[in-house]
Amino acid sequence: MISEYTKNDLSYILNVINDAALKYKGVIPESCWKEPYMPKQELISEFENDLRMFGYDKNNTLVAVMGIQEVEDVTLIRHAYTFSDYQGMGIGKLLLQYLFKINTSSSLLVGTWKDATWAIRFYMKNGFVLHTRKQTNLLLERYWQVPLKQVENSVVLEKQVYQSNISKV
Repeated sequence: MISEYTKNDLSYILNVINDAALKYKGVIPESCWKEPYMPKQELISEFENDLRMFGYDKNNTLVAVMGIQEVEDVTLIRHAYTFSDYQGMGIGKLLLQYLFKINTSSSLLVGTWKDATWAIRFYMKNGFVLHTRKQTNLLLERYWQVPLKQVENSVVLEKQVYQSNISKV
């Protein structure tokens, strides 16, 4: 079951994020790794910047999360994580499809680590196109607030969404 989660659910959300993020340890540059991967205050700040977080509940346990944030003319996919024991079961795809349905912009962007090949494959299988290095840098600078070291080690993928409810003139 997919539901929206709020700041009141911080501990559950952080539990999922910090478990799933262990997959990045040793893959991303050591200078970009921190423990916990996402501190509580960072997630609180994300919510204060209009992050909406959705989660997948299985047997009364939150096992996956994926957020969206509308910034200017695009929607960013933020913090997409599935508990390690539940990865590869299609839960991430269900969450992503749900976000496609509720999205109101014509463009979805997602940033991830360039060495997280599994994440890049996941998004490409779901209709996202990988941007060039130059485009990635421009998009990260415009829509995200991340350190330079993270910019250098990240990629951005995009999915154009054609709204069927837009009338033709």
